[in-house]
Amino acid sequence: MTPGPRELLKDAGLRITAPRLAVLEWLGGHPHSTADQVAEGVRARLGAVSTQAVYDVLNACSRTGLLRRIEPAGHPARYERRTGDNHHHLVCRRCGRTEDVDCVHGSAPCLEPSDTVGFTVDEAEVLFWGLCPDCRTPEKEQPA
Repeated sequence: MTPGPRELLKDAGLRITAPRLAVLEWLGGHPHSTADQVAEGVRARLGAVSTQAVYDVLNACSRTGLLRRIEPAGHPARYERRTGDNHHHLVCRRCGRTEDVDCVHGSAPCLEPSDTVGFTVDEAEVLFWGLCPDCRTPEKEQPA
């Protein structure tokens, strides 16, 4: 059974607070959300919560490995609870929709650099770019 937010926070050595629980619960149902989307979801659940408090929770949970921060170029950072499995992402160039893609070639790292320059490589992060089905419709592909 997958541990719940309380157990995850406890195991990570973080205090169990209402904003931390709300952020983890929100992201459990809304992966790849931006900080603003998380803040909106947390406020709907808890009422008044500062944007800074949400950023603090996102940073603490990312730092301890409870969350993964994805930073697609030209788009706001996104957060997800799926961590530690070396998966990759598909990102829509137009709307920023982000979807998980399992590792392309097996265990971490599933891609090998041509030269490690002395680094010990333990993870590969890949972003596949394109247009999602909603943005790919003929009327949206027309030049503006």
